[in-house]
Amino acid sequence: MASDATTCSTKETSWLYRPVFPESWEPHVLYSLATWINGMAFKNINFSPTGRPVIKIAEIKGGITAQTQLTDSEYDKRYFITQGDMLFSWSGQPETSIDAFYWDGPDGWLNQHVFKVLPNDDVCTQGFLYYILKYLKPNFIGIARNKQTTGLGHVTKADMQAIQVAIPDRPTQDRITCVLGKLDARIAVNLRMNRILEKMAGAIFKSWFIDFDPVHAKAEGRDTGLPAEIDDLFPNGFEESKLGNIPRGWSVSGLGDLIELAYGRSLRAQDRRPGPVAVYGSSGQVGWHDTALVRGPGVVVGRKGNSGSVIWVPSEFFPIDTTFYVICKAPLPSLYFMFHALRVHNLPILGADSAVPGLNRNMVYMSRQVVPSSDLVTAFDSFVKPLYHRIHTCERQNRHLSGLRDTLLPKLMSGEIDIPETVSTNREAL
Repeated sequence: MASDATTCSTKETSWLYRPVFPESWEPHVLYSLATWINGMAFKNINFSPTGRPVIKIAEIKGGITAQTQLTDSEYDKRYFITQGDMLFSWSGQPETSIDAFYWDGPDGWLNQHVFKVLPNDDVCTQGFLYYILKYLKPNFIGIARNKQTTGLGHVTKADMQAIQVAIPDRPTQDRITCVLGKLDARIAVNLRMNRILEKMAGAIFKSWFIDFDPVHAKAEGRDTGLPAEIDDLFPNGFEESKLGNIPRGWSVSGLGDLIELAYGRSLRAQDRRPGPVAVYGSSGQVGWHDTALVRGPGVVVGRKGNSGSVIWVPSEFFPIDTTFYVICKAPLPSLYFMFHALRVHNLPILGADSAVPGLNRNMVYMSRQVVPSSDLVTAFDSFVKPLYHRIHTCERQNRHLSGLRDTLLPKLMSGEIDIPETVSTNREAL
């Protein structure tokens, strides 16, 4: 038989999701399973041009970016995180931010609103606690929604002290962790592959359209290393412009002449219907819906919240009202080019400088962009489109793998599926 996880809260909890555990497992209070170290409350005076990254939920979900803040100061080692550390984001948008994560980036300092989780090894392994937290995610969403203000909710120490879970013996923990971990490992491989592919596309853009490497090579009589049909599209010298020296024959335009930033549309979480269409907010995908607002591929730009973020979307999508989406105009109809160009423009700075919180699209329109020939932009598209196609393939695979993992997780934790003792806990053997 199985038992419900319970909460000791005196508030009305009829809305609370109650996960089930086998009765043979040993009951424990969730909070007792680990040491939970909240990150540090950094101030602007703590930041510097160089140093270690300050890790917030944006970095946990999206990796280190040009907008990541750095600090060259040293702090209490409790706040130091390194690759493989387990984190629990306890404040934010309930469906997309409150969750357990493994840190997969460089060493850094943990910001507030995220716990560094140090499991009690005498009771459970790090991997099993990670999947307990994943199993409890619907519970955390319910708690956070009940306390939600201005779109944000939170799960506190008191909440975790009120939740009871159950823990099996160590061999059972290892078998469950191994099965689920195998799926997560494949997902992680695809994510790393996508980061490499994105860097490759970004490196081509930087070489051609920021550093002008092929133009410098031709001007100096060197081989560009490019196919002849691509090499011929680059000039062999420079000319003066409002932005300084640019390749001969290229021009400078305001972004407003090249794109329109169209407003997303309101779509509350409770109004979304299950479907294949990704819903995007300013921090990335926030859910699914059955109807698209925009045909893909596309580019989403954060308007409020994570203002100035620039996100590539591979298929049809629904951008909500905290975002803009990009519509290219006739002079430069390449979403691939504009995606990379907008990332270079450091749009979060424009949002930070605005008197009204959020990104003012008129400020974006005033920014100037170097414009190459249309034939060269077409050639750039032909180089990077296969990279983005591969990224999309990996994302589709990850959606399937995530669905399989999320189907198995409650069945394994509730005892509905019992993994035989003969199953190896060596992930490579599965």
